[in-house]
Amino acid sequence: MTLPTLLDIEASGFGRGSYPIEIGLARADGSTCAFLIQPQADWTHWDPKAELLHGISRGRLAREGYPVGEVARWLNDELAEVGVAYSDSWGYDNTWLSLLFHHAGMLPAFRLEALRRLLSEAQLACWSATKEALIRERGIHRHRAGEDALLLQLTYARTREASGG
Repeated sequence: MTLPTLLDIEASGFGRGSYPIEIGLARADGSTCAFLIQPQADWTHWDPKAELLHGISRGRLAREGYPVGEVARWLNDELAEVGVAYSDSWGYDNTWLSLLFHHAGMLPAFRLEALRRLLSEAQLACWSATKEALIRERGIHRHRAGEDALLLQLTYARTREASGG
């Protein structure tokens, strides 16, 4: 089974003024990678509740984050040949991805699509239970972009097998 490339973004919060702080990928071969993003000077929105979820502080982003241009170039290098990545939160992730590329002064060399487009009704029916089982089995740390992308990919694979796909 060929696995789809999954993309996940952690952010400073939700809604107006929020921005991406970490982008992770689960590649078709099952390997993962993730990069922290240095906030732009005018990216000031910060939701302490979001920080409680992902555990990434503003200070850590300033110290360990990569400039938006580097992250945009990395994404294009990773995804141009694949052409498409999938997200389970397309509405948010596409907005944050657009913001990243806008501030990098670049255009994405790939499309971001909603993961829902790949799922059958049978997969949807067992998605949540399968995802929770994988979290328990593998001890996955939620709300970190690389781990969440991998969790989505593993859930996709297991629900596809379970639904006979």
